[in-house]
Amino acid sequence: MATDYAIIRLGNKQHRVRDGETLVVDRLSTEAGKSFEPDVLLGEGKVTATVIAHERGPKIRIGKYRRRTGYKRHNGFRAATSRVQISLGAAKRAAPAKKEAPSKAEASAPAAPAVAATATPPKGYEELTITQIKEAAQGWKPAEIEAALAFEQAHAARKGAVTALEAALKED
Repeated sequence: MATDYAIIRLGNKQHRVRDGETLVVDRLSTEAGKSFEPDVLLGEGKVTATVIAHERGPKIRIGKYRRRTGYKRHNGFRAATSRVQISLGAAKRAAPAKKEAPSKAEASAPAAPAVAATATPPKGYEELTITQIKEAAQGWKPAEIEAALAFEQAHAARKGAVTALEAALKED
């Protein structure tokens, strides 16, 4: 049985990856737009990583303070990161070809999951904070909540947002 994930090593850290997943890792020496093959620790097939962009992480402020002396120093730090797109090789590409063949099974399947897959999260969802998601989710349609939950699980994976969206689904 083929697995749908692999464990790879990038920059001396291990990552569990799936096909089409995007990772933010420590800065790589590969140029943006170029592809390379990372070390595969677990999983069969070929794993290819494409560097999408080189970025910098959020600014971290560091403050030093000594009481009653007037000594204050501030320093900042931004980590150098790379955004990487992962694609799994032959093991993943063979599976969709088998799924496309039985079209009769797809015709008999209910249409609700297809609607949820095509639905998009509400406009501006990516910029919302967890508290804003909790408040706004009460006015969203179930398809929008499911799309936001799918987006959250695929991209951001913020625990508070996932919990708030699951609670909103249970209420509906």
